[in-house]
Amino acid sequence: MPKRLLNVGLVGGGKGAFIVQPHQKAIHFDGTRRVTAAALFPDPKIALEEAANWPYPLKGYGSYDEMIAANATLPAEQKLDYLVIVTPNHVHFDPAMKAIKAGIAVFCEKPLCLNLKEANDLVEAVRKYKVPFGVAHTYLGHWTTRLSRYIVRAGLLGDIRWVDSYYLQGWLATKLEATGQMQAAWRTNPKLAGGSGCGGDIGTHALMQLRFVTGLEVEQLSAQLEAFVEGRQLDDHFTVYCKLSNGGKALVRASQISIGHKNDLGIEIAGTKGTLSWRQEGPESITIHLANQPDWLYWRGAVTPGDGFLPKDMPADLMAEPTIPAGHPEAFHDAYARLHRCFEADVRKWKAGELFKCDGSKYANIEDGWTGIAFIETCLKSSEKKGGWMAMPKPI
Repeated sequence: MPKRLLNVGLVGGGKGAFIVQPHQKAIHFDGTRRVTAAALFPDPKIALEEAANWPYPLKGYGSYDEMIAANATLPAEQKLDYLVIVTPNHVHFDPAMKAIKAGIAVFCEKPLCLNLKEANDLVEAVRKYKVPFGVAHTYLGHWTTRLSRYIVRAGLLGDIRWVDSYYLQGWLATKLEATGQMQAAWRTNPKLAGGSGCGGDIGTHALMQLRFVTGLEVEQLSAQLEAFVEGRQLDDHFTVYCKLSNGGKALVRASQISIGHKNDLGIEIAGTKGTLSWRQEGPESITIHLANQPDWLYWRGAVTPGDGFLPKDMPADLMAEPTIPAGHPEAFHDAYARLHRCFEADVRKWKAGELFKCDGSKYANIEDGWTGIAFIETCLKSSEKKGGWMAMPKPI
């Protein structure tokens, strides 16, 4: 019997917003989820106008408060199964908290919220109300990221000594926010973005890539948050030297003023046996460097267990994930779709009263979101002390 389609609601996304586009493509990717309702803009009149002109039919609401309240009275088959929050950072906390308390699962854009107090409150609420909660760290959805995680955590690189995790862009090399460009305007406004611009926007992706792939945590850090563009209120260049939980070291770095770089997220992981290299702009492959050997190049969909580096008994679920042959590229939208697919599985278990994990192994969870905010706040304190070493706060 076919599954009932999951009903998804959007918070934000109107008036030409960017991040709603990959999310709604990902939601509809498998034919098992659909967007049915949305509160698309802060102004109620504009929100309803946007809904009326949306590319496909959906129920428009003037506010997310109205959408969440209306959900309580809908027939079971029309109720929202989860909410996707695609607003600027300052409108993450409130709709997330209200959805949690209303018993609606949440998939929220990163960073989780504006500050550690909000993050603490969200973690406590998710644990109290026991709803699925995911954070949209896109690049965890690439199959090659998951293969990298397996290789590192299986010990195939040996003990990890060094990680260089980075995200480089050049689009804010000039004061673009002064032109009224929407994406630049809110990302450089501390009231809307929070205490860090570049670090909160893309540095958190670099951190999450490090943590997800290696399983290691940042215990201490020394940070430099810099604004190279004159008059900019928030950092546009973000450099953090880290001491890791296994005694290794790492560099977590991000830049939005590096002309020539577009969305250059990458990671290099150096262990006692070898090094792994991966870049988001070439997401279909990873390279393994071993001493005194030719490089090993692995392509999604063309991996052979037992090849002399990889073991024969690789996880069946990992090997089953690619759905198209090698050479037909998966990319950004496929990564988002994989995250929504995995989140859907947990939402369906939750709806059926079954055990669900939300353990961070398939997508970033609420604790991962908390760690991102804790990292940014610690970086801000360190940078204020000219790179003074700071300990990360203990997880709640």
